[in-house]
Amino acid sequence: MTISADENQTKNGQFEKVDISAFLGTQKKSEFSPEEKVETFTKKQLELLNQILPVISSNDKEHFEIYINRIADMESMAASIARFPSLLERQELAGGTRTRASLIESLITHQDDGDRILRLPSKAVLGKSLLVAKIHTLSDLAKFAKHLGKEHDALSRALDTETNFSMFSLLAEDVYLNLISDGSQPIEFRREWALSLLLLWEHWNDQASENIAPVLQSVWMARRRLAPAFGTMMGTSELLMISMQMDDQWINFIKQKMGEDGVSQAMEEFLFGISTEQIQNLRTILRTQGIPAIGRDEVSKFLGEHVKADAGLDYRDFYSMYTVRRDNARARARMRLEGPHKTLEDYFIQFVTALDKEKQNNDTFAKS
Repeated sequence: MTISADENQTKNGQFEKVDISAFLGTQKKSEFSPEEKVETFTKKQLELLNQILPVISSNDKEHFEIYINRIADMESMAASIARFPSLLERQELAGGTRTRASLIESLITHQDDGDRILRLPSKAVLGKSLLVAKIHTLSDLAKFAKHLGKEHDALSRALDTETNFSMFSLLAEDVYLNLISDGSQPIEFRREWALSLLLLWEHWNDQASENIAPVLQSVWMARRRLAPAFGTMMGTSELLMISMQMDDQWINFIKQKMGEDGVSQAMEEFLFGISTEQIQNLRTILRTQGIPAIGRDEVSKFLGEHVKADAGLDYRDFYSMYTVRRDNARARARMRLEGPHKTLEDYFIQFVTALDKEKQNNDTFAKS
């Protein structure tokens, strides 16, 4: 591990650089080449660690040791994961030869119902565990930085951002698996998503999710600030307010896709935090009782069941509510029920992929 941390504070308030490996005790050196190494943290995350760890060291030695030991354990996990066969290279395994192409075709072909964990490569499952450990660690560090005072608020927010971006890599795995299994999509798109999934599993640092994450995070934050009236349940004004804050990619998505029933219903689920079935039920109840609108805190009372229509900005809230929408969509698709068969995140990444493919084709045509 080669993070350099600032352990000792100088008279002018700066920190003296020291190699953080000095704090990791007798950590064993990895027995693989640098090319095979699984990077636990991105370059940006390492920069933030270099800022927060020396601050923690000067304020709380006990917690500093805890974080250093945790990071060392994560580095050991990364070293173990790197020893598993690459998902991107040709490998001679007990079951036969595995190539990138054969793994992609396997992901597209095997679409059994139920949990697919036993069909996933071991490296993918282990890497996912490392990613979850990193997410929790970054979140803990963000909270610790906030606890240290207002002068570290910017650092806390930066760590929060990296926490959320890492969470989107976790979410991206689900989205890719959903899209790969959609037989109605063009086969070249499904192969592209399968390759993106292999790259995600290999590095757990997905370029596509890095590009899309800021948009989805902004939508989530805007959604949290809004207080939609559960009356018409259309969310028109809320959607307009959200769209005004987004980039061209999101605005184009809204313009081109919101006319489709599945997309508009997925957007309603995202905005209101309840399922399409609950939205329809609530709409009927309010119309029958002649009530024009209610607030989020009244939804459970009118539906007669506890629902979490509201949520904070915590990464766990975002992912938890995403998985509820995902599971509902999968159930509808499996039982051929009305309503969205994909999540808003599925539809958005599908749209971005089609847009990128069109741009690539146009660029190729222009060069020919």
